[in-house]
Amino acid sequence: MGDYSKALSSHEKALESRQQSLPSSHPAMVSSYNNIGIVYDIMGDYAKAHSFYERAVQIGQQSLPINHLNLQTWRKNLEHINKKL
Repeated sequence: MGDYSKALSSHEKALESRQQSLPSSHPAMVSSYNNIGIVYDIMGDYAKAHSFYERAVQIGQQSLPINHLNLQTWRKNLEHINKKL
């Protein structure tokens, strides 16, 4: 098993850094939200995972073409967590 608290902390720091230097709708923000969602998903905190996946999809829909591969992946993550909830 990995050290999920360290992974979560690392991804949260990356998000904070991006929040300070990028607009809130920048596509790079999505990676941080998605990565945090993944960690919460693995840890079994599906409600928090859902929140971060949902934010990733929202930003992706605002900033990327509808058929962008990453956006499709983020949507699948959200669908996956919706099934767990």
